[in-house]
Amino acid sequence: MKINTQLLSENVGQQIINTDNINILDLNREEIINLFKSYGFLLFRGFENSVDTFTEFTNSLSKDFRDYSGGVFNRRVINGNATLLTVNDFKDEIKLHGEMYYQQDIPLMLWFFCAHPASQDGETILCDGRQLFNELSSPLKELFSNKKLKYFGHLAKEDWQKKYKTDDLRVVEQICRSNNVLLQINEDESIDYQFICPAIHPSRCGKYPTFINSLLAAKHRNPNTPCFDDDSEITDDIVSELNEVAERITTEISWQTGDILMVDNTRIMHGRRAFSDTQRDIYLRLCSPAFPF
Repeated sequence: MKINTQLLSENVGQQIINTDNINILDLNREEIINLFKSYGFLLFRGFENSVDTFTEFTNSLSKDFRDYSGGVFNRRVINGNATLLTVNDFKDEIKLHGEMYYQQDIPLMLWFFCAHPASQDGETILCDGRQLFNELSSPLKELFSNKKLKYFGHLAKEDWQKKYKTDDLRVVEQICRSNNVLLQINEDESIDYQFICPAIHPSRCGKYPTFINSLLAAKHRNPNTPCFDDDSEITDDIVSELNEVAERITTEISWQTGDILMVDNTRIMHGRRAFSDTQRDIYLRLCSPAFPF
């Protein structure tokens, strides 16, 4: 089935449009894969999609679906499927970030499904980390090439139980060890954790240097974290430059019911605008591609 496309921004993202009233499951799989590798994210629009269709479509292109153990937000499970999650824990803005880059084991691919858009605002934002790196000033490129990021925090017992979805500290130790997260267990069964990683990564498709991490979102939520791996501060000036460059090249997705968004989590950072509509309902799946990547 021939795919009709439309470029979403100057260099990144393609919109796949249903002009012939076809079923999304009938689209050419190889063409989808090639477009995804080239453009970083794909928006499927105009298809008669349901949650079941979304699940079947994502299953056809992905593998290793995962729950959200270790994630920083609360995610409501949809239809009893622990790999199908809501993104609406709160309504505030979320700054651009790579999904779960505060640990070693990241999902390589993200899928979003719009069950119900907000009446206004609540756009999902997307930014090409490859282009972002290229447009940083030379001092910032050098800084992030030479220094790593350090994420750290303290969690009370009830908080790590929610984060890791267990009440067994041995399970937490295993999860942290497998993710190269340094863990300290305190007498009151609270924990302190620390994770060090690069800010710049090679993308899977092309091996280009890519600025993708959780720095901007983490600093927005808690200005005291993260820092650089030598414990030096990531200053407001650094964050301001990153936000300014990122905002200039950001693409907004104004959701429509039934939209499906396919995102390369090794290249594309995502976030969202604030909203107030309690009916906004966007679902998420975390996984790996079921094709060479």
